[in-house]
Amino acid sequence: MGISKASEADLAEMQKQLGRPMRDVLGIAARCACGKPLVVQTKPRLATGEPFPTFYYLTHPALTAALSTLEGSGFMAELQERLADPALAESYLKAHEAYLAEREAIMPVEELEGISAGGMPTRVKCLHALAAHALAKGPGLNPIGDIALAEIGFDPSTCLCKG
Repeated sequence: MGISKASEADLAEMQKQLGRPMRDVLGIAARCACGKPLVVQTKPRLATGEPFPTFYYLTHPALTAALSTLEGSGFMAELQERLADPALAESYLKAHEAYLAEREAIMPVEELEGISAGGMPTRVKCLHALAAHALAKGPGLNPIGDIALAEIGFDPSTCLCKG
């Protein structure tokens, strides 16, 4: 795992994926098996001055759609209940702390102090953000992101771009 520089082709692909121009990209945090971007790493403060807490942002339409379907099924409520497990809650807290430390090392943003993404460390609010973090950092850091990816059957060795 690691952040790779975003090429012009990556920026164009992500614009196509999201339907809007890319802003303040730091790099590509995860790629599809075919090499296209899955997750972008974005500056914590946009050039406009706006704080941007979503340090890792999911870009791939197939993955976004699958996670939206999962969110719509009520799976987030089940995950929220599972946070009653102290071991899972502790792992989720560690993911939150790692997210904050990494973002802070890139660019401290006072307005974002203590705020990570996806509801961490006590809520499950956005599977897209949690899965993006899990993809960016690899299995084992963000347990809720890992669970969501497993639930949709994500396989990193399979290209999501082919219909």
